[in-house]
Amino acid sequence: MDRREVESGRNSPESNQPAAQISRLAIDIGGSLIKMVYFSSGNDNSVDYREEKSPLAVSTALEGKLHFLKFETSKINDCLDFISSRKQLLGGWKHDDHPGSDEKFIKATGGGAYKFTNLFKEKLGITLDKEDEMDCLVTGANFLLKTVQREAFTYMDGHEEFVQIDHNDLYPYLLVNIGSGVSMIKVDGDGKYERVSGTSVGGGTFWGLGRLLTKCKSFDELLELSHRGNNRVLDMLVGDIYGGTDYSKMGLSSTTIASSFGKAISRDKELEDYKPEDISRSLLRLISNNIGQIAYLNALRFGLKRIFFGGFFIRGHAYTMDTISVAVHFWSKGEAKAMFLRHEGFLGALGAFASYEKRNLDGLLSN
Repeated sequence: MDRREVESGRNSPESNQPAAQISRLAIDIGGSLIKMVYFSSGNDNSVDYREEKSPLAVSTALEGKLHFLKFETSKINDCLDFISSRKQLLGGWKHDDHPGSDEKFIKATGGGAYKFTNLFKEKLGITLDKEDEMDCLVTGANFLLKTVQREAFTYMDGHEEFVQIDHNDLYPYLLVNIGSGVSMIKVDGDGKYERVSGTSVGGGTFWGLGRLLTKCKSFDELLELSHRGNNRVLDMLVGDIYGGTDYSKMGLSSTTIASSFGKAISRDKELEDYKPEDISRSLLRLISNNIGQIAYLNALRFGLKRIFFGGFFIRGHAYTMDTISVAVHFWSKGEAKAMFLRHEGFLGALGAFASYEKRNLDGLLSN
């Protein structure tokens, strides 16, 4: 079987084909979102409406697919209902360390695995078998980079270009995981890593401030709003300060942002005078620029040439990726490139899934 992401068909399986069997579920419960990965075997040609990414074809003892779903953490009952509605996800899993026990468990990571452990037990009778969050992020990233073709890519000026990864020259690299907050992890190999930096200004900041300023009720709604916005209405540019010209001596073009939201200091305008889409756009630019700059400075600090960005903040959003890329390009003077992952939001869940076998996920995929 080819090691690549495959598009799932939408037709019903033929009547003489066996029904799909669902087994093995892992979840990553973050501050904002719950990410889920589960395996289905058999002739499963359906696509759940919640699926964020096309399933990955895998091969174990049975052929099947890995599926990728997300739920808002604030609506955790939606996640519980989904698991409850798939009875196969509730049965047959026994803990390797307690073979004689009838206790059922699923692998889980993220802070919510601790926060909601009693809820899963009460509602579903399931124990959350907790895996370390950073271990799972690194395991998931290494799996994608070493195993899945056309996973890593660069993005700038609307142009997406996939990056060929040399498996023998992958390490070290910087993994920037952008969730509610941001973790920056120096990865030196399988299970070899160090969290070297981070910032509290991340996806949760964008969602939280955006909700207060625009009244948007979801992250996706806020992102969609940013498509229609113009950040220059609120951001003060170098040209605004220098009469429309560049600051050439410092290498700053007239379009460089000198102060995010700097134009909002105008005394004759209030919040209601600005369009929500412009606020969303400026906020997204501020956070993405900041993350790109901090990421590059940490890569420079450790002499790292590869910077991979993951986490559900990105969501394949063109403006987000372009802003991060421009920031890395600017601060590195073109010597470094930001790279993104197609399954950016599921690193932790993939790592938790791998822990069922206490080994890397590479064994799941075969030629």
